[in-house]
Amino acid sequence: MTKILMTSVRDDEQAAIKDYAQKNNIEIITTPKLIDEAVDLTTDVDGLVIQQRSRLPEDIYAKLRANGLKQIATRTAGFDMINIKKANANGLTVTNVPAYSPRSVAEFALMQIFRLLRKSYRFDHQVAQNDYRWFSDEQSVEIHTATIGIIGVGRIGGTLAKLLKALGATVLGYDTNPRTDLDGIVQFVSKDELLKRADVVSLHVDLNPTSKGLLTTKDFALMKPTAGLVNASRGPVVNTADLVDALKNGTIAAAALDTFEGEETVAAADRREKGLDDQPLVKELHAMNNVILTPHIAFFTNLAVQNMVDFSLDDTLAILNGKQSSHEIKL
Repeated sequence: MTKILMTSVRDDEQAAIKDYAQKNNIEIITTPKLIDEAVDLTTDVDGLVIQQRSRLPEDIYAKLRANGLKQIATRTAGFDMINIKKANANGLTVTNVPAYSPRSVAEFALMQIFRLLRKSYRFDHQVAQNDYRWFSDEQSVEIHTATIGIIGVGRIGGTLAKLLKALGATVLGYDTNPRTDLDGIVQFVSKDELLKRADVVSLHVDLNPTSKGLLTTKDFALMKPTAGLVNASRGPVVNTADLVDALKNGTIAAAALDTFEGEETVAAADRREKGLDDQPLVKELHAMNNVILTPHIAFFTNLAVQNMVDFSLDDTLAILNGKQSSHEIKL
């Protein structure tokens, strides 16, 4: 019987994993550990499915090859935690799940856009201190009167654009490959024009060498002082130090961050006792009353979790059976 190891497994994934194993007559071993700590479990399995944000140790690829593995499937869209070239050099085919549910992240980004437009972050902080007043600078903006800029108009960005258009918002888009199928929905403009005109900028780009540090001080300087930023893509797309300065100085009004630099040691972690002293920029963001922080959970819906399990296991079985996967990552 085919045996597959899945690492970093959460309780909410177990039902989907059990169902898949029964339907496909395979054995699936699960562990909450990262593959870094569970490599010994690969000595007696045929396939491997991982999920993590921290980079894999450079010596792990040779270990997996020595244990007879032929592939690594990450049940995430991002794959920057894997050294693809080193994996390939060790005979390991790498796959990801590029579209587990574009709607899940798009809906989350839409919620955050609403929260920024309605300045709920201000009221959250005030009410937490039993201050129930409201002030003239907290007057909000109705979405059908707003201009929303989407940087990265792919599967997720395009889905968000359709939701925004249905609500009457003006939608600007910036992408290296503008989509003609979104004519009448998105007005594609330059990055600078988008930053200057948008009431909220929402980021939906992959993390790659060209997108790392995509927004810095000079970009924030172009934005309206009343504008907000949503990041539900990857943390390093934004220079966090520059963002902190922009938020402190009033260069922009607010930010809703589901992803942020330093999240690999913060997201999914209990920091109630340890605090954030080892991540000073995250600590600063956490303390601000114009920042909404969430722990990389934009994807976290019923459909998305099901698809992440199913698609990653489909890819694993395909490769183990000598077939190709359309999700294979090639550099």
